[in-house]
Amino acid sequence: MKALSTIALLVVSNIFMTLAWYGHLKLQQMKVISSWPLYAVIIFSWAIALAEYACQIPANRIGFVGNGGPFTLMQLKIIQEVITLVIFTLFTVVFFRGEALQWNHFAAFGCLVAAVWLVFLK
Repeated sequence: MKALSTIALLVVSNIFMTLAWYGHLKLQQMKVISSWPLYAVIIFSWAIALAEYACQIPANRIGFVGNGGPFTLMQLKIIQEVITLVIFTLFTVVFFRGEALQWNHFAAFGCLVAAVWLVFLK
């Protein structure tokens, strides 16, 4: 159960992270915040990032083997990176339609999946 809770929190965290880091670019394209000064965009992104941290920190605490969870720090990080790539890819394909996935993107994703497999080897 801790593994599923950890992964679910990491997914939610990464959705907020992607919105904080890249959502403002889409809002700018849509002319929603195109007139905002940079400091306002930063504050807006930080507010979204607060929700990211509110999920990321508990995910790491619940999932960390030192707190009774199932994952080592390396495993947590690699899982988080793969989730980040999946969320970012979906975000890019859905919201930035001009961005095309290429063979090398899939190859990079395959390397990350291999990293997950490798980090779980004993």
